[in-house]
Amino acid sequence: MQNNLKYVSNKLLKTRIVLNDRKLAKHVPHTRPFQRIHLFAMLERYNMVYVKPNTGSLGIGVMRVEKGANLYRYQSGVRAFTFPTFQAMCRSLQKKIGKKKYLIQKGIHVLKYDGRPYDFRVMIQKNPAGTWECTGTVARVAHPRKAVTNGSQGGTIFLAPNLIEPTAGTEKTARLLSQMERLARLTAVQFSRAYPAMNELGLDIAVDRQLNPWILEVNTRPDPCPFTKLADKKIINKIVGYAKSYGRRYCLTCSKAKRSPDHT
Repeated sequence: MQNNLKYVSNKLLKTRIVLNDRKLAKHVPHTRPFQRIHLFAMLERYNMVYVKPNTGSLGIGVMRVEKGANLYRYQSGVRAFTFPTFQAMCRSLQKKIGKKKYLIQKGIHVLKYDGRPYDFRVMIQKNPAGTWECTGTVARVAHPRKAVTNGSQGGTIFLAPNLIEPTAGTEKTARLLSQMERLARLTAVQFSRAYPAMNELGLDIAVDRQLNPWILEVNTRPDPCPFTKLADKKIINKIVGYAKSYGRRYCLTCSKAKRSPDHT
């Protein structure tokens, strides 16, 4: 039965689950299946979007697409491609995508550290008592030449307050982190309704320049690797301990993500 599922890979389906809650819907960027007509309309409206595989993980295949004054461009990995027309760019994108199903998501102008975009991973798990509990939040700073923040793509992991506080101050930082945890709990409730057997979620949350949080993606089989890069091992130990209680074992060999210079 579908409701016995513990993992869901379809990102459009996961987006629809989150949109079922009106409080959460305000924090979900506009998302459509990949079609030329949707891409054109969303670039006209937002100037920047992300094009992502509908199934997949680790930031693989994610591309940032932008509309400039007299050009279109997209970035894939460390390479950027520029085109004079939408049609020329679309032909190139279609070749990259092939027959895979993709989606388009409104681009969020996120906070930056040292000129590099960053976002957050919030881990929420069922504790041994069977109650949803937020077990960790980290910030992920993109590789200097990439548009994605994933540790598996060379991102650098920081303690979340260390990045937000210089921009927002201590009080607003505490409020924002609490808000992210609230969004994670509401999301867990929505997923529990659809899939009662689920035990863990990893939310990718971006914060825009006005300090509004946006749920970019919900991972139903989250990778705890970012948390191994923190100096304080209490967080990863708790995540691993809770996972064992519901029968999941993690691979904690995390060679691509980088630890922040201050080792926090």
